[in-house]
Amino acid sequence: MSLRDIAAPFTVWKRALEKPYTDKKPLLNRPGADRYRGFHINAVDKCIGCGTCESICQNEAIDLVPVESRTTRHGDSGLRPKVDYGRCCWCALCVDICPTGSLGMSNEYVWVDTDPEVFRYVPGEDEKPWNDSERGYRRAPEYDLLESKRVDMPILDFEESRKSFVEMVQGYSTEQAQAEADRCIACGICIATCPAHMDVPAYIDAIRRDDMGDGLRIVYEANPLPASCGRVCSHACEYACAMRHKGEAISIRWLKRYIVDQIYANDYRTFLAHAAEENGKRIAIIGSGPGGLAAAYYLRLLGYTVSVYDANERAGGMLRYGIPEYRLPYDQVDKDVEYIRELGVTIEQNVRVGIDRPFQEIYDNSDAVFFSTGLSDPFGLDIPGEERQGVLAGLKVLEDVTNGITPDIGNSVVVVGGGNVAMDAARTTRRLGAEVTILYRRREEDMPADEEEIEESRGEGCNIVTQAIPLRIEKGESTRLRIVWGRAEMIPDENGGRPRPKLIEGSEETTECDTVIPAIGQGADYQFLPEAISAKLSYSRGMVDVNEFKQTGDTKIFAGGDITNRTRDAISAIANGHSAAKGIDIFLTNFAQQSGET
Repeated sequence: MSLRDIAAPFTVWKRALEKPYTDKKPLLNRPGADRYRGFHINAVDKCIGCGTCESICQNEAIDLVPVESRTTRHGDSGLRPKVDYGRCCWCALCVDICPTGSLGMSNEYVWVDTDPEVFRYVPGEDEKPWNDSERGYRRAPEYDLLESKRVDMPILDFEESRKSFVEMVQGYSTEQAQAEADRCIACGICIATCPAHMDVPAYIDAIRRDDMGDGLRIVYEANPLPASCGRVCSHACEYACAMRHKGEAISIRWLKRYIVDQIYANDYRTFLAHAAEENGKRIAIIGSGPGGLAAAYYLRLLGYTVSVYDANERAGGMLRYGIPEYRLPYDQVDKDVEYIRELGVTIEQNVRVGIDRPFQEIYDNSDAVFFSTGLSDPFGLDIPGEERQGVLAGLKVLEDVTNGITPDIGNSVVVVGGGNVAMDAARTTRRLGAEVTILYRRREEDMPADEEEIEESRGEGCNIVTQAIPLRIEKGESTRLRIVWGRAEMIPDENGGRPRPKLIEGSEETTECDTVIPAIGQGADYQFLPEAISAKLSYSRGMVDVNEFKQTGDTKIFAGGDITNRTRDAISAIANGHSAAKGIDIFLTNFAQQSGET
């Protein structure tokens, strides 16, 4: 035994009279470290209820629950995370994964109660003393479990793209598509935002699994025109994507396109549902745009005999005659249309209902009628001189090019408008060799055109002039025409809407050009409807009034697409067609039951 061993007990006894280090109230006097992982906090106004925290929790300690103070809105599920501290292990993965950065952890760790239920609460919503804590654990700015940048889409450069009508967007490779699919957190907020409520996370998961057949099946459950929509969908889902809060949204539209591009049309039958046996009921559809084709597809699956009547030479409506081929190649429209034909849908082209075929005849020979005739009448500028030669409607220019007719536009063009038709008309005439100026009466941020359309228009050399109000069109000096326009100031809207443009007196300017192309919107044409039928329908601001199943005032007639909704895009028309198919099936089933049919 050493001397140290002998002396050790006496060394301890000398401390007996010293002030003890013991803290009588350790829970009150020992705050957590600045980055301690204590009780959860949540900036609930910043939170979107995406459920990523719930998905990543390995202990199932988080549930997304509705709270009274929150309602479902665009990009927000209305749900908020509820934490169960009987399960939580304070690993902070929920904080690390949160795409909005709303979730954190305070440095508080003391909570004493005899009721175990109180340890399940909704951070940020339930009142707790640490709700406003600035200390505790937060995800470090440079630390990221999610890839914030989307995989770049290969596209033709602007110099090359404006030389031809070759498709500008080239599409993802397998490696690119799977890398982009891996960014998806499968929150499902996109499903609620999509007008057709497509199960986006499910088909993105099919890409991860490299199961294109399953992906195609999932897509077709809500959208029978994916080859077209995968290129020109307005992709509202991407504007609500949770990943947008921490970087760039998932390329949902391009991933849908990828699935369809991997499967030949001849192989569709291998993966998709077959049509039911014909049930003896006949449905007439007027218009072969996205609304009419969608209704035809779902009705045929249900066993109805479906005939589509269309005034154009080929099916597709505005997908074919209103969108240039560099954005939507017509063989892709054909891919969608031909599969619908293969199911047994009859499409009669060059049939103008009301002229070549009376509406009443179609009505009498059908058990139900659905019309989705779109907006075919362009609005005029309502200014002096627009009757002059050289003033061409935007839709007419696009339709001529589709039909192989080169419009007489000269060397310089002024397009008036800020929507997709205006951008398409501008980019089309640019490809035909003209110098192009776009006049829009509001600010660029007010333009209804897709962001990429505006960017690509400018990239291809179109000059965009905003806050410009057309005043009159006159005969030009060195050109065919000249358009006189004035500068606008923006007047705030008292109701919170878009600011209103007001002409600045004395601000007139002139632009010389050979052609002026108004593209400020279109109206519907209902002349094909007999007066007796039209009198049964009701209209609001030029649109047909319908119920949730797209049924009109005449119970046998249903309507959808641009003539019934103000969204006026392909995916909304497709959703309308799907709803109408359900409505027609319910209507005819109930009618059969009331009539005693089996």
